[in-house]
Amino acid sequence: MSSGAFRLVGSRAKVRGFTLLELLICVVIVAILASIAMPMAEMARQRNQEEELRHALRNIRDAIDAYKQAVDAGRIQKSADESGYPSTLTILVDGVADAKNPSGDKIYFLRRIPRDPFFPDASVVPEKTWGLRSYASSASEPKPGRDVYDIYSMSAGDGLDGTSRRDW
Repeated sequence: MSSGAFRLVGSRAKVRGFTLLELLICVVIVAILASIAMPMAEMARQRNQEEELRHALRNIRDAIDAYKQAVDAGRIQKSADESGYPSTLTILVDGVADAKNPSGDKIYFLRRIPRDPFFPDASVVPEKTWGLRSYASSASEPKPGRDVYDIYSMSAGDGLDGTSRRDW
């Protein structure tokens, strides 16, 4: 006779395996581990979105500053009543004629406008996902105007550090 998965005891075969109690204990342990892992995964997702938001804000603000520097250096024409900041975000992607280059080449400041990762509607074009602040508006109450002096996230939530994402 073989001594495999079962052994004959009288006329009944005794099958080795887990009892119902052992299976329930395993299920409870897996459920506890899953309940610990889920909030950690959500926090990691939010941390990634916040990093993406900070990176997008930095890129757009750097492009706005580069545009202003090009205006101050005389490479972009402006009228006397303009602030020197771009009129829209799309101008940073579309480019502006270089006033110091006789061949009419354009100066580009961004390859594309990044999307606000916390904006709820994915069908909206990226430049409409940002709040715009004009040069004439105050920092405490930003409003769009004739130019784009700064941008901000329109997300109402707070970051993991407790500060409002709108204030970043």
